[in-house]
Amino acid sequence: MNDVFLQKLRELLGEGAVRTEESMALHTTFHIGGPAECYAAPSDSARLVHAAELCREYGVTFRIIGRGSNLLVSDEGLRGVIISTENAERVTVNGTRITAEAGAGLAKIAGTARRASLTGMEFAAGIPGSLGGAVAMNAGAYGGEMKDILVSAVVMASDGTIHKLTAEELGLGYRTSRIQKDGSVVLEAVLQLREGDPEAIRARMDELAYQRKSKQPLEYPSAGSMFKRPEGYFAGKLIDDAGLRGFTVGGAQVSEKHCGFVINRGDATAKDVLALCDEVSRIVGEKFGVRLEREVKYLR
Repeated sequence: MNDVFLQKLRELLGEGAVRTEESMALHTTFHIGGPAECYAAPSDSARLVHAAELCREYGVTFRIIGRGSNLLVSDEGLRGVIISTENAERVTVNGTRITAEAGAGLAKIAGTARRASLTGMEFAAGIPGSLGGAVAMNAGAYGGEMKDILVSAVVMASDGTIHKLTAEELGLGYRTSRIQKDGSVVLEAVLQLREGDPEAIRARMDELAYQRKSKQPLEYPSAGSMFKRPEGYFAGKLIDDAGLRGFTVGGAQVSEKHCGFVINRGDATAKDVLALCDEVSRIVGEKFGVRLEREVKYLR
């Protein structure tokens, strides 16, 4: 990566928005990850598109991430440019619809909905990710999913072209979408909610927050549910029934509070997490004949 490219990127995004050798442990909820050769955080989705265009112009490899809540990053770090949506977080309300940029946190959008007396977003209030990732993986919790409220999304295709796709065209399924399959990136999305009572909305959010806190290991860094739910089973129960509650590799551990979570006890490496997941998958497969598939994405 040459100095001319870096100078152009800084001119485009601002000096403080571009950092070299940035620890990715600072940008993942796992608190794991080596340095990014270059880390860029554009202030809005338009600048994000321009940053991607600049990378293509100079032949520089780039990848786009959200808030790092469903991400495990290699201990060796990442080459090229990591473009984060974290600062592209504009949220606007128009009647019963909310339009938000990809970097807007789900908690922020849910709070905006509550203040506007709009219901339908409560399930997502405690999910620690951003809208772009939530659309890409059809995030869900407590009986709700993004596909229940998504109207459309503006995406950047892998060739840089911009498209507006309906929810149907996005092909949302269980923890998947067309986005994951074709390498597109969500820039913004429109959500359809309903008029509701703000106190009832707050009460539901408080109820789900209590459930989340009582059942999930929020006191430790993690990436959320580590494995997808196998059809007909629950990953956490299979892991528990296999005798793996508290199972540890290095600084990584199967949570004793919720076996579907792998936590960072303080000094876990990506290598620890991967080794633990491989062993958990092997043992569950041998005992129950069920294949566990990682939900958390590994970036290297």
